[in-house]
Amino acid sequence: MSALDPEEVARALALDAAWAAQLREQWLRVMALAMFGDLKSQRLGALPRLRKKGLDCGEKLRAMLADREWIPQPREQLKNALASALALDQALTELETGARELQGGTDLDAYLDLVSKLNATARSELRVRSNDWAALLDRRS
Repeated sequence: MSALDPEEVARALALDAAWAAQLREQWLRVMALAMFGDLKSQRLGALPRLRKKGLDCGEKLRAMLADREWIPQPREQLKNALASALALDQALTELETGARELQGGTDLDAYLDLVSKLNATARSELRVRSNDWAALLDRRS
């Protein structure tokens, strides 16, 4: 079994700073509307659950964007990045599902648009990165 090249792994894990900044900004806008926007739901407790899903998504986003240099082994760095990407994808799905439970309010369309943009921005890069990281892990023979 050959070891992974630490420099190759570092290059693979390097995330585009503009993409990361865009994700952070989009998430902040989603949360601002979730907390302070005019959103309505017929289901009791739907808005607090939606806010919790948003916070969970932020935690997963933070984990995805985090530096992995503290992890000593390149293989473990890749596995951590891949797990973080999958967790973020799941959190985005849950946020989108929660957003569909909303049924009104003057900020509903803006909120749904922001959630959609966050999903699109995150997933466009995550799919490519996840595939690259998985391929790099599989290539190790």
